[in-house]
Parts: sequence; C-alpha cells; structure tokens
Amino acid sequence: MASNKFKFLFGLVLLLIATASAQLSSNFYATTCPNALSIINKAVVSAVSNEARMGASLLRLHFHDCFVNGCDASILLDDTSNFTGEKTAGPNNNSVRGFEVIDTIKSQLESSCPGVVSCADIVAVAARDSTVALSGPSWTVLLGRRDSTTASLSTANSDIPSPLLNLSGLITAFSNKGFSTKEMVALSGSHTIGQARCTVFRTRIYNETNIDSNFAKSLQANCPSTSGSGDNNLSPLDTTSPTSFDNAYFKNLQSQKGLLHSDQQLFSGGSTNSQVNAYSSNAQTFKTDFANAMVKMGNLSPLTGSNGQIRKNCRKVN
Repeated sequence: MASNKFKFLFGLVLLLIATASAQLSSNFYATTCPNALSIINKAVVSAVSNEARMGASLLRLHFHDCFVNGCDASILLDDTSNFTGEKTAGPNNNSVRGFEVIDTIKSQLESSCPGVVSCADIVAVAARDSTVALSGPSWTVLLGRRDSTTASLSTANSDIPSPLLNLSGLITAFSNKGFSTKEMVALSGSHTIGQARCTVFRTRIYNETNIDSNFAKSLQANCPSTSGSGDNNLSPLDTTSPTSFDNAYFKNLQSQKGLLHSDQQLFSGGSTNSQVNAYSSNAQTFKTDFANAMVKMGNLSPLTGSNGQIRKNCRKVN
C-alpha cells in the first residue's frame, strides 16, 4: 500500500515537472539572453518607422502562424525541393510579409546569444511591439515557444479565416481555436491598421449593397472590376486613420465602410452589432480586450520543453 502511494506521489511530482516545463513565462530569457526583448524592439521600431504598414504585416504574421497548428513559426519555413511550407497557401501567397524583418532580428539574436531565442518567440514579440509602435495597447508576451520542424499548407488553407466569410463562418473559425465571439470581434479590430489587395475586396465594392456608395466609388478608382486588372493594388483597411491603432475601424463599420466582406459582417444586423457599438464608443475597452485576446492567441499550442527546436535560420529547419 505504502509502495503504491509512493509511486502515485512520485508520478504526481513527475507530472507537475512536465506541466511546469510546458508552461510559457514572461522572463524565459532573463538569464540566457537578457537583451532579447530590447533587440527585437529596436528592430521592430526601426522597421515600422521606415514603413508604417510593416507594423500591420508583423501583427498578421503572428496571427497566420498561430492559426496553423499553433504559434510555432511554421509560417516562416521556405519551400524546398522536398518540403512544401505555408507561404504559398491561399491566405498567405503574395500577401503575408515581414519575413526579412524577422531574418534581421534572428541574425542579431544569433550574434548576441546563439541558439537560444526561437523564431516563434520573435514573431510573437514583434507582433506586440508593432502594435505599440502604431499607438496600440501593450501586453505581456509569454515566452519559451520552440520552432516546428514541419509546416502544413493544407491547414493554412483551411484554418486561416477568409475575408469572404459570413458572420457565422467567422464565429466558427475563431471558435475552432478556442475564441469567443467577443474575442473574434476584438481581434478583427487589428484591421484598424494595414492594407488589403484589390483582389480580396473587389466583389464587395462592385456587388454588395451594405456599403456606403461614395466609399465604394472611391475604392473603384484604384480597383478595376475586371479580375486580373489591378489585383495587387492596395487600399487601407481603415481609411480614417490607416497607420494608427485605434477604434476607427469599428466606427467605419457603423457607416458601412468596412473594406472586406468579413469586416462588414460584424455590423450587418447580426449578433455582433452590439460589440461593434461598444468598441466604437470606448476605445480603451477595445484595446484592453484586444490585448487580452492576443495573449490568448500567443498561447495556442506552443511547442515547449524538448519538442521542436530552436532554428538557427528561421527559414529552414536545422
């Protein structure tokens, strides 16, 4: 009996140790790479000051990474002759950017503390620092993620929410990752910064009725109706303050000035109208909810402990 009790307690101790090693922490690099956060921050601030759009791109990079098998930097892996990554998936191809900024940061970190800071953590911290650089909220990024040795083109195609989704599809896509509808609306507020290509909003500005007519006309000037013509022409997701992380995105939705079909779905007489109204009238509530949802997103299925690896080059496995 005593022997069984000892085995149980010993097993419990091992379980607690395993659980602890699988947890992320805010001070993960405090002793192994104490300058890690300042190195990342300096590079992000520089990149965003050179091009404000890069802030949105780095935030989106984290989102598109985490929604595909967790926050494991799988999105950074290049295709090779015997490996297909996620960069050519529909939601990413000719769209996701910021890889060179991550490369620069990784190179600097490898010089400072080789083989210590993961690419997945770099992406997570860069997303936070980008948001702050554009006057958005800050949050504590938990660290200790490791990098994947695989990627999934099919999961990137199936799990990253499409800009063509209706409200029910958006709710389901985020629910599948453990997010509430309220958190989905908050995270959608990231569209207060950044730009979108004509090809993803063409149908909306020519065919949809829940759009301000003058807004639609102004967009048509830079986005021809013919597919294949001007596909990559850009328009800001938030025309009011495209490089400031604020709540103007939600005010635009109230005026039927959402750029993407999925944007306007949040304010089209459905269950999320009230949340859009709340964020429109209180920017601080939006920023607080957004920051909390970002912490949650950063915790999606991280590789920890001895799982995965710390890539030397974020574009390829060691």
